[in-house]
Amino acid sequence: MAKGRSPLIIIFVTVFIDLVGFGIVIPVLPLYAQKFGASETTIGLLLGVFSMMQFIFAPILGKLSDRVGRRPVLLISLLGTSIGFLTMGLANTLWLLFLARIIDGVTGGNISTAQAYIADVTPPDKRSSAMGLIGAAFGLGFIFGPALGGLLSNISLAAPFYFAAGLAAVNAVALYFFLPESLSEEHRNNAGRATIAQIFKESGSWQLGVVFATYFFGTVAFAMLTATYTLFTVRRFDLDATHNGYIFASQGVIGVIIQGVLLGRLIKLVGEKSLVIIGTFLLAVSMLALPLTHSIPTLLIASAGIAFGNSFVTPVLNGLASKSVNAAWQGRVLGVLQSAASLARIIGPALGGVLLGMDAHKDASQYGRTPFWTGAAIMLIAIGLAFSLHSVKGKAPEGAAQQNAEA
Repeated sequence: MAKGRSPLIIIFVTVFIDLVGFGIVIPVLPLYAQKFGASETTIGLLLGVFSMMQFIFAPILGKLSDRVGRRPVLLISLLGTSIGFLTMGLANTLWLLFLARIIDGVTGGNISTAQAYIADVTPPDKRSSAMGLIGAAFGLGFIFGPALGGLLSNISLAAPFYFAAGLAAVNAVALYFFLPESLSEEHRNNAGRATIAQIFKESGSWQLGVVFATYFFGTVAFAMLTATYTLFTVRRFDLDATHNGYIFASQGVIGVIIQGVLLGRLIKLVGEKSLVIIGTFLLAVSMLALPLTHSIPTLLIASAGIAFGNSFVTPVLNGLASKSVNAAWQGRVLGVLQSAASLARIIGPALGGVLLGMDAHKDASQYGRTPFWTGAAIMLIAIGLAFSLHSVKGKAPEGAAQQNAEA
């Protein structure tokens, strides 16, 4: 199996281009849906159906990647994304928009499959820091994507979707020619038909369960925050979409620096468990502090704390989940982890919206306390779970017998 840097660079570029395409539509899709008479509730459903499809299909695509290899699943995913965006651009009715989001969600297993690819080509001791490449690609994608979407929307509201479709298609062609398969025939043969319950049992269900629970509660709280952050800054500080774009871009820069450059050194310095504890603590404190901010500098400090915390937690938990199982089961475990995150991204925004509604009639100085402090309380659960994590050396390093490897 190739261990050179080239496959990781290709995977990084693949995820980056995919996230640019995803980010392009963020500022445009709600306005585009309104063209077809969509109400606020319908727009919410349109945004949520993508996560719902990923919740259902990410584990299926992960399992498929364990049986047929990462490369075919990545190709299917990118082609599905291209078709989904093209359908959005061509849509002339609301139901076609829903169909486009469903197509993209069903085939959108590229992130977990890319993570499984990274797990295939990196040794266990470097797994968590390598997972930071995905986070860095996320950060860069969310810096450039929304900006491109805003610029292209000046041509037409459909133009960003056509551009994103083209990007995904080019990405698929490049992947076909330049990305080698990472999963050996032996590991594909060993994948078998094991259920997730059996994999949990084989891995030591307690540890893997803690990783999943920490990831789930952390994502619920973070999704609550991201869904309500803009409304909070508009009400509290009278910021507009441009200013919020700058804040999100700065958080993306922090994510790129931490996950793309510093993460490996931080893991060596303090260890994976300590980094997750620090990250969950930073997220809890920052969410607690956000409603107490009354100036732009304090808002930026609290927002930076959120970016740092999320950058510490997400790639390390992905790495720990990957190291808890052997090489034949990477795709399905990381697929289920992303499915749990998709469920959290359905619950978080819905819960955040309800809780923010409870602050609607409060003074601006109290607006946002209910969802952000609830998010901080949820992060306390994640902190408690993080303390029960333990380091995992990694199952089945290459060349070892896969089925009997010890954690």
